[in-house]
Amino acid sequence: MVSDELWAEVEALLPPRPPRRYRYPGRKPLDDRKVLCGILFVLYTAIPWDYLPQELGFGSGMTCWRRLRDWNSAGVWQRLHEVLLGKLRASGQLDRSRAVIDGSTSGRSRAAKKTGPSPVDRRKPGSKHHVITDTGGIPLAAALTGGNRHDVTQLMPLVDRVPRIRGIRGRPRQRPQWLYADRGYDYDCYRRQLRARGITPVIARRGHGSGPGTRRWVVEQTIALLHWFRRLRIRWEIRDDIHEAILTLACAIICWRRLQRSKS
Repeated sequence: MVSDELWAEVEALLPPRPPRRYRYPGRKPLDDRKVLCGILFVLYTAIPWDYLPQELGFGSGMTCWRRLRDWNSAGVWQRLHEVLLGKLRASGQLDRSRAVIDGSTSGRSRAAKKTGPSPVDRRKPGSKHHVITDTGGIPLAAALTGGNRHDVTQLMPLVDRVPRIRGIRGRPRQRPQWLYADRGYDYDCYRRQLRARGITPVIARRGHGSGPGTRRWVVEQTIALLHWFRRLRIRWEIRDDIHEAILTLACAIICWRRLQRSKS
């Protein structure tokens, strides 16, 4: 499941493993590449961690869960996302001048902190994924909130979360020139905040449709790609950091697929 090219990118970002004791070294840790395969298997299939088949050679589900947690704490997934964004920019596939933002509710089956009654699903508790992309649908940043949080509350945090993307010579650009959004973001105070950051808001007005559909559909497509990973369709993880780690890893995988598609 993990190609040599993808593993080379991930392996370069992994933190160094602590040295083993000489007299009592304990059990030899499982190979990191196999653990990554197990993490991706859970991401694709949404199988419970405890039910991960050890016959596949991925190790136990808890081993994969702990590595996912530790690597997320070390910033591996965020750095992987930024590295792949830089490669996309170097290949001319990333449009940093325009960005599109939107949010989508994800159902849940277990209690968690960042959950709330969804206003669009009969007030069932759930979480919400907020995503900002470029005009090609490449995810730049993503955030997790409760299902009852308004989309506009994550407008400025997501804009500020977009990393400085390298890939070409010169100063790395962080903020887009234009930002497209639907009428759910129609608040003049947020328009002023965007303009103060040098961003021109292109936000639909209430009562005038959902906005510039020729630009906005790309973020809906990206959200659909994120929810194609079955682990993200429903909020299974109790801990917020584990679900956010899976969300960031899914964004990196989407960038990797886009990069590989350009090479073929």
